[in-house]
Amino acid sequence: MTTTQQKKFIDLLKEIFQFDQADLDFGIYRIMNQKRDEVTNFLEKELVPQAQKAFEKYKNADIETIKQQIEDLEKKLSDMGVAKESSEKYKTLTEQLNQGVDVTALENEVFSDLTSFFRRYYDNGDFISLRRYKKDVYAIPYEGEEVKLHWANSDQYYVKTSEYFRDYTFKLPSERTVHFKLIEANTEQNNNKAQEGKERRFILFEDDPIKEENGELFIHFEYRPGEGKQTQKQLNESALEKIFTIKGNADWLQELQTLSPTEKNKKRTILEKYLNDYTARNTFDYFIHKDLGGFLRRELDFFIKNEIMHLDDLDTENEKRFEQYLSKVKVIKSIGEKIIAFLEQIEDFQKKLWLKKKFVIETNYCISLDRIPEELYEEISQNEQQIDEWKKLFSIDELSNFTKPLSVKFLSENRYLLLDTKFFSSNFTDKLLAQIENIDGNADGLLIHSENFQALNLLQEKYQKSIKSIYIDPPYNTNSTPIIYKNGYKHSSWLSLMKDRLEFSKPLMDKKSVCAIAIDDTEMVNLMSVLKGSFTNHRISPITLVHNPKGSITKDFNRVHEYAIFITNEDEKNVINRTLEENDTPRKMRRWGENSLRTERRLSFYPIYIKDGKITRIGDVPSDEFSPAGRNVRQENGEIEIWPIDQNGIERRWNFGLDTIKSNLDRIAIIENDGVFDLFLTHELTVPKTVWSGGEYDAGNYGNTLLINMLGKKLFDFPKSINTVKRSISLSTLNENKDIILDYFAGSGTTGHAVVELNRENGSDLKYILVEMGEYFNTVTKPRIQKAIYSKDWKDGKPVSREGSSHMFKYIKLESYEDALNNIQLKRSSQQQSAMTELMSSEAKEEYLLSYMLEVEAEGSSSLLNTEAFRNPFDYKMMITNGTESKLTNVDLVETFNYLIGLHIKTIDLIKGIKVITGTLRTGENTLVLWRNTDEVTNEQLEDFFKKQGYNTRDSEFERIYVNGDNHLENLKLAENKWKVVLIEEEFKRLMFDVQDM
Repeated sequence: MTTTQQKKFIDLLKEIFQFDQADLDFGIYRIMNQKRDEVTNFLEKELVPQAQKAFEKYKNADIETIKQQIEDLEKKLSDMGVAKESSEKYKTLTEQLNQGVDVTALENEVFSDLTSFFRRYYDNGDFISLRRYKKDVYAIPYEGEEVKLHWANSDQYYVKTSEYFRDYTFKLPSERTVHFKLIEANTEQNNNKAQEGKERRFILFEDDPIKEENGELFIHFEYRPGEGKQTQKQLNESALEKIFTIKGNADWLQELQTLSPTEKNKKRTILEKYLNDYTARNTFDYFIHKDLGGFLRRELDFFIKNEIMHLDDLDTENEKRFEQYLSKVKVIKSIGEKIIAFLEQIEDFQKKLWLKKKFVIETNYCISLDRIPEELYEEISQNEQQIDEWKKLFSIDELSNFTKPLSVKFLSENRYLLLDTKFFSSNFTDKLLAQIENIDGNADGLLIHSENFQALNLLQEKYQKSIKSIYIDPPYNTNSTPIIYKNGYKHSSWLSLMKDRLEFSKPLMDKKSVCAIAIDDTEMVNLMSVLKGSFTNHRISPITLVHNPKGSITKDFNRVHEYAIFITNEDEKNVINRTLEENDTPRKMRRWGENSLRTERRLSFYPIYIKDGKITRIGDVPSDEFSPAGRNVRQENGEIEIWPIDQNGIERRWNFGLDTIKSNLDRIAIIENDGVFDLFLTHELTVPKTVWSGGEYDAGNYGNTLLINMLGKKLFDFPKSINTVKRSISLSTLNENKDIILDYFAGSGTTGHAVVELNRENGSDLKYILVEMGEYFNTVTKPRIQKAIYSKDWKDGKPVSREGSSHMFKYIKLESYEDALNNIQLKRSSQQQSAMTELMSSEAKEEYLLSYMLEVEAEGSSSLLNTEAFRNPFDYKMMITNGTESKLTNVDLVETFNYLIGLHIKTIDLIKGIKVITGTLRTGENTLVLWRNTDEVTNEQLEDFFKKQGYNTRDSEFERIYVNGDNHLENLKLAENKWKVVLIEEEFKRLMFDVQDM
């Protein structure tokens, strides 16, 4: 018979193993539900009996009889008024009881202790690393540092996204759309002391629970501490009851009551299904532990030594009692370690899916028409989807030369219109890309629609030590802009979010790179501590920025500032560029005083030619024997030669040598005095100050208002002033270089917009990479970049000057962690089942279940790379979720592989059914990649194609050649374990899972 303690223990394990969420069909819940019956059977029929079996030898058949005799005797003595201690029979029975073993009590102690141990760390889908030292006191890992920063989730990955938090959307069978919309809670809940310690819940907003708008239904919730002790499940049940009794919207409510039954809940409605899904997604699973098994094993040892084993219990006079005591400890350790092994398997499986490099789901390009061959214009002019997009973005229908149908002439006259390949067939895109040389070299930007951890992971190989400037504006974690966080772990969640992403960005930086991070007071101190721990041997310089001149009233002050923290390498000088500041009075460019003579620096003595008040050219350094005729020497062509000679005829030198004068011409003025021309410096290069103030940094005018003018309405909160970002980038990049700027909290796209403007203003060739996971990627981030390219100025969503730029950017979308989970299929083949049943011992089966089952049975799932599907790599499919809708979607294996090997693409072509990509690896190796449908292009056809293209594995045109499918191409050994011709499938799998823990 199952005891109360056994039931509590089993119930806890079912909760920890996610079996109590049987109705949830996403993520790890769906995976674990596939194994619920098998694991439950193991827990109840095999694991629990192991404790009973361990204590079997201590079982005494007479123990219950003695207990009953003592109970009867106590009653009889009490009725007689005799003290039980005076009864010899009572003493004898008590001694017999003490010598015996109460096996049931012993088992209960084991299960009670195990329940207590696992309960203390588990919290709504997560294990929190609270290292026990003693009651209510915790230990942290300290290794003698002078200052130590530690937070509750420091050894966990933060994996929660806000995608489903504020606006959760689903479709009804009629294809109508329903939203769960989170409204702003009242100020009473904002970290008010009265609310501390209370868990926040999703609560139906009773003042305005539902409304229909533009043919869609919105159901409103608050996210705040509840009034009583109701669980989220109870609140959901209450919300369902209230919604279904609301008057009005009868057709909506009727459809929401459509049944969506499960085995456990036959009467579940569609609304109940999605409400449970919504609240569960935002309540459970905020973290993945980096080493759950190691942590729990250490804690179990500590628990046993400090809370189970006590010196007073080591009674050596009673050997049987001592043996029983040690057996209890062994059973706790044995069962505890088996549970830990299974938990470790689940957590490590999730960690593998989190850390694996994600598939590219979609790849497209936006290219200005001036870069597209005119022979394609006819086809472009007939694409109605593209034309509608141009009307929406660029208001082309308001141009005087706009016609229906659109003419080729119109396209020729509007060269900065951006073509978007998503509106065109793959055949058209193939034709277009085949005509672009050096694709990556000519691309000005890259937009990635993805969670930023996953994007940074995929960028590692291609962009290692290649990013010159990083600018990020992460969530400030204020009351108005909090991240999604676990109850009680607001700041530690934010620190885990930031720490891992900062660590992932470090390999992308070289020794001269600069990282700038926008932040305000809420997390400033925490961020500084993280940076000092992560960026050792770096200078960390906070800049105070007046971004809100009107201010924001707090309880004590009117706050007008925030910060920009700059990180630079301690071993490098002059990494931050000097800035130009205007002189009150221009100063002479000719040096004077100490170290100012021609003889002291001969390369700074040369003529500068002027004509009509402008500098026309720079002369050469003359021989030492030559001396000019004077300060000004007039030339026959009208030019005047100006030399650095003072009023006394002494030959001095310019402030600049020949190597730097040209880059400083924009701050040199020509001034005439008494007929003599001289050169003066109007601006000085100065070290940037640590306080930035001025109207140009106002986030209201140059952030919010600017963005509204571009998009036509407010679609995004708290955009940065574009001037703040431009200055931050200018301080860390050089105009003459093709420096890359990375922003992995891209938001509205201010960083990309800033790069476009800097290139337009300075004639520079800076490039950008933007990463954003929000759904506004398609409504704000990407459209903003498109608009910034097409026209430099906007008003009410329409272009003003239409002064655009020649431009090309790529945009891709990545598989999400949720997609990776949702594409796992656990399969046990008949051969595997037979082996388990007939060949494996009970111990081997137990070990398989506890440690290997998920890894083995998930093999071949599409998110874990099904190499069999590489036979036709152009038709690799996965279920991809958009909102709450999942559909079978083509995966771009070709583009994914390009990132896995770090290929800088030169050309892409499709020749006779073979996708041909050429480029260079980060190592500089020229590389050829060939993709084919192996059912259509045989090995013989591949070899024939190889020869006709003039390829040869023995020549030096390509140092590396990658081909999918077994082939007969001649191979050459380049080095130990390195071959010239590489099978794509093998390299793909190796690189996709070649990720180390952070």
